[in-house]
Amino acid sequence: MHDKGYAHPEVLVDTAWVAEHLRDPKVVLMESNEDPLLYEVGHIPGAVNLDWMEDLNHELRRDYLPREDLERLLQELGVEQDSKIVLYGDKNNWWATFAFWVLSLYGVQNLSVMDGGRQKWIEEGRELTKEIPYRERTDYTLPDGEGNPGIRAFRDDVLAHSQAGKPLLDVRSPAEYWGELLHMADYPQEGALRGGHIEGAKNVPWARGANADGTFKPADELRAIYETEQGLKSDDEVVAYCRIGERSSFSWFVLTYLLGYEKVRNYDGSWTEWGNAIGLPIER
Repeated sequence: MHDKGYAHPEVLVDTAWVAEHLRDPKVVLMESNEDPLLYEVGHIPGAVNLDWMEDLNHELRRDYLPREDLERLLQELGVEQDSKIVLYGDKNNWWATFAFWVLSLYGVQNLSVMDGGRQKWIEEGRELTKEIPYRERTDYTLPDGEGNPGIRAFRDDVLAHSQAGKPLLDVRSPAEYWGELLHMADYPQEGALRGGHIEGAKNVPWARGANADGTFKPADELRAIYETEQGLKSDDEVVAYCRIGERSSFSWFVLTYLLGYEKVRNYDGSWTEWGNAIGLPIER
C-alpha cells in the first residue's frame, strides 16, 4: 500500500495485494454493496457476499444482529479466529466501511478495507466471476466482552452532545442538510417527516473523503477538509451521522483510522430517527 500518511495504514490493502492473496485460506474477502445484485453480476474470485440489509440487520428490531447470530454468520462465511477479513464494495466502499463498523461493534479483529473497492478493481481490468465460493463452516467465536460500544451513539447521546456544543458532523448532501431533500437526489424522498439538521452540526459530505477512482484521499487532504475547514482536532469528541448510518460510517472510518481520532462515534439512527422523533430540535 502506498504511504498516504495515514495513522493506521494497516487497515487498508490495495487491489494488487488482494490479487496476490486470492487463494490464501487465511484471507476472507467480503463484498458489501448498496445493490446486493452486483455480487451476482460479477465479484472478485473467492469473495463472499455480505448483504448489509439481509445479513447484518435484525429481522424485526431496528438494530443489528444479536451476538450469537453474527457469530453464526461469520462461521457460515468461513471465518477462522486468525482470518484476515477484507471488505470492499461499490460507491467508494461506503457499505464496506459500514460493515467494518458493525463488525467492529462486536469486537471482530483483523479487519481491512480494499482501497478503491469494486470500482478500482474493475477499472484495472482485473478478473470478476459469477462463481459462488465454497468455504467450510468454522467454529469461530467472537472475542469475549461487550465489543466496542464506544463507537456508537444513540439518540440521547447525540442530544446531550449537541447541547454541550461538541462537534457534530452531518455527512449528507448539502440539500439534505438544509432540509430541501430527505434523501440524496434521485432516491425516493422518504424515511423522515421533517428535513434539516441537528443543532450545531457542520455539513461535511462523506464523499469528499474519496478520490475519483474510489480510493481514499491522502491524509493531508483529509486534514485540510476536517481540520483546516471545520476546525476539528484529533482529541475532539466527534459524532457523525447521515440518514441511516452508512455514509457516516465512511466518515467515522476516515477520522478514526486514516486520521487517528480516538473519540469518534457513529450515530446510526441518524436522520430517519431524528427527523421522526417528537420534540427533538432541528435547524435549517
